[in-house]
Amino acid sequence: MRTLSEEKILDVAIGFATGRKSFLNVLKTYIYNWQESGLVQNKKIRLNLFVAYDLTYHETVAADYTKIPPAFLNLVDDVVFIGPVFAERETDFLIQAGVLSRAEAELVFGRGYAAMRNAILYKALKQKMHSLIFLDDDEYPVAVTRSKGDAVWGGQHVLSTHLRNIESADMTHGHHCGYISPIPHLQFNDILAEDDFSVFIEAISNDIVKWENVKKTMENGGVTFADPQVLVTDDYYEVPEIDGAKFISGANLCINLRDPQRIFPFFNPPGARGEDTFLSTCLGKRRILKVPCYTFHDGFGTYNHLLQGVLPIHMKEISPHDSKNITRFYKACLGWVRYKPLLLYITHPESYSERIQQVQNDLQATLPKLSAYFDKDDFMHILRELKKYHHSVEQHYQLFLQTQSVWAKVMDFFDERK
Repeated sequence: MRTLSEEKILDVAIGFATGRKSFLNVLKTYIYNWQESGLVQNKKIRLNLFVAYDLTYHETVAADYTKIPPAFLNLVDDVVFIGPVFAERETDFLIQAGVLSRAEAELVFGRGYAAMRNAILYKALKQKMHSLIFLDDDEYPVAVTRSKGDAVWGGQHVLSTHLRNIESADMTHGHHCGYISPIPHLQFNDILAEDDFSVFIEAISNDIVKWENVKKTMENGGVTFADPQVLVTDDYYEVPEIDGAKFISGANLCINLRDPQRIFPFFNPPGARGEDTFLSTCLGKRRILKVPCYTFHDGFGTYNHLLQGVLPIHMKEISPHDSKNITRFYKACLGWVRYKPLLLYITHPESYSERIQQVQNDLQATLPKLSAYFDKDDFMHILRELKKYHHSVEQHYQLFLQTQSVWAKVMDFFDERK
């Protein structure tokens, strides 16, 4: 493969799947970051923004995403907005080209975050970008560590780190710090014991979320601090395969676009999340590198002042007594449990029945205790959602396979257009 220095012009796609009013402030921060790292001035690199926006997520308007100040537009080479009419327009294009039927296009360009990420990925390939990095609108290019109890901050050159490594990989994946976990800082008691909560977390989580890691984050008040050793190295390592998956997340993620045949689509079951997790299950024969850069995840939306340069010395705990924190934790649990059946079905097909039964048993034993602890009866709905998605798991698995099959047709089309 060619290195960055050997490439005459490198077309880089930068994708945001967004639905928050804070998007433009986040974008400005990243553009300043690219300028500071020298990418804006580099004549060998063209920076192309791809912004897929959802007007229904927080009842926003198109201008919340498209009204980028001219001073910032002048610092990138192109901007592509993917709004409400995109799917219809591209579906008509693919039908006229004889690539897909309307029903097939719906699998790729349907609803949800998987569809938004697929739209960005599709458009970047159509415009013959060389690589695509996904960034989230609630993640910032800074890292936080801790020294003598105080928070210590450092800027991160996220994009340039990925570009240094993507030519030798199918994907590069960075690190995350901040409020990655929605789990509050709990004080266990006779209503909810630590053993009860560990059983619950293991029941609803995926194969790389282990209680030991969750417990450590909880002890830090819900904050994941950056590893200082990662911050001072240029080393990378290959992401290991665990139970048939090379786990990545949907942001701080760069995809090599030079060979469309090596690219898979995002997918989530209807009404669920997990689009990055299901992509992870497709990557067994792909080279996925973990690269040394962090983004700070502002999962509760309380650190927007970071974008104005205000760096806190002490990090806030995720309180279990705040109704907003409880609601966010509950919604995250719903999201996890809705894609748990399909994940088990894909990664452990031979023992799926036994494993899903164990999850049901664990939830039956622990959910009443969570409901009492948080004084929120809604937690009992988690078991209902698990059963609902368990009963549809074979149908969802067929949709998962069909989406890959449809995507392969589009990739063949792009190969032919080369």
